Amino acid sequence: MHRGRILTTEALSGIRDDMARAGQRLVFTNGCFDLLHAGHVRYLQQARDLGHALAVGLNSDRSVRELKGDGRPINAEDDRAEVVAALGCVDYVVIFDGKRATDILRAVRPHVYAKGGDYTPESLDPDERAVLAAADAEVRILPLVPGRSTTAALERMRNR
Repeated sequence: MHRGRILTTEALSGIRDDMARAGQRLVFTNGCFDLLHAGHVRYLQQARDLGHALAVGLNSDRSVRELKGDGRPINAEDDRAEVVAALGCVDYVVIFDGKRATDILRAVRPHVYAKGGDYTPESLDPDERAVLAAADAEVRILPLVPGRSTTAALERMRNR
């Protein structure tokens, strides 16, 4: 198991500080990662290439329900965290409870913040943008993989 990669926010913040002292960059991204698919894997691999370590903020079950509706998540947060932590491109996972990543971004202060191509720097939540600017974090938007999404997978399953 990869439970040692699943950290608290405080532990991840300490790792970020250690990395900064060593001249290394921590990349951070976040999401639900409910049903892992090739689009997720390709995105996380691209994000990892932006720095020396990749941390994934995983929405808690409560926040996934708030974002996606009552039928979600399909998989519980501990299971989702374990699966994401098992990926070779992911160094750390931290579960957070907010609908937005503002508080965890404020605590961790990543060097690079990666988001999928369904976002633009301007469409990011204004509070998140302010926290990232205060941390002098680079924002990188990575391309989506066409046809690969949890919503699309669930729709295909419903129609079969």
